[in-house]
Amino acid sequence: MSSSLVGIAYMCLGVLCLALGDAVAKWLGQSFAPVQIIFFRTLVSLPLIALIASLNGGLRTLATTRPKVHLLRGLIATGTMYCFVMGLTLLPLATATAIAFAAPLFVTLLSGPMLNERVARLPFIASLIGFAGVLIVVRPGAEGFQLGGLIVVGAAVCYALLMITARRYGSHENLWAMVFYVTLVPWLVSTALLPFFWLPPQPMHWFGFVGAGILGVGAMTFITLAFRHAPASLAAPFDYTAMVWAVILGWWFWGEIPDLWVYVGSGVIIASGLAIAVHERRVAIKARPTTSA
Repeated sequence: MSSSLVGIAYMCLGVLCLALGDAVAKWLGQSFAPVQIIFFRTLVSLPLIALIASLNGGLRTLATTRPKVHLLRGLIATGTMYCFVMGLTLLPLATATAIAFAAPLFVTLLSGPMLNERVARLPFIASLIGFAGVLIVVRPGAEGFQLGGLIVVGAAVCYALLMITARRYGSHENLWAMVFYVTLVPWLVSTALLPFFWLPPQPMHWFGFVGAGILGVGAMTFITLAFRHAPASLAAPFDYTAMVWAVILGWWFWGEIPDLWVYVGSGVIIASGLAIAVHERRVAIKARPTTSA
């Protein structure tokens, strides 16, 4: 099997882990506050991340000279987690997933003012069209509009900020250090808030809390391996397979059947994201240095 096919397989596995983790969080959200869900999810994830870091250079890779940067990124990650988990409790799984796809579009729109990057015309127009797709899914002002849609949009914006800060500071920090601290800060925040929201879990809920943490780390690991084996422009579009899993899991566990507008909006968002990916691939190919024979 070629390296690219291995990368695509890893990407699909990572996306499946993400979808399953979201489904577990939605199930837990029917009984527990987001604070308690995030507390256990990060509590399980932290030692697993530390273990992976120790196997990839040792725990010294978690050392940093930029604690303020990690604190900022951790707070942004906290906002992402809380908004998305809350949105999952208010929206069908497929609808929340479709809106979350807008995060890369927000990255394109925010890269100019925040990173001083020149955004080409095609990605900019594609991002605006993708945002129109978000409006189709959310439908502000429509009878079926729900506040949960705006909350998940907030999660997408926070995640876009997380990706932008990773682009800005990632070259100066170890990958697993960045992953560790964006997990540590939400755990500290949820620990401080947990006494106000604690509910005793039933035995079956413990499997959900532990499983959500394991699935989160599994998704992160598989997606990281995907980008090591395949070019980003090839592996990234398979992130959209999450929509397939969201529809299947939402129907299987909750009997959720997305309406026509969710599919239409999702199609617009995905098409916009793919257009940006194709454009970036062409730019990368043109930028490759040519060598003489």
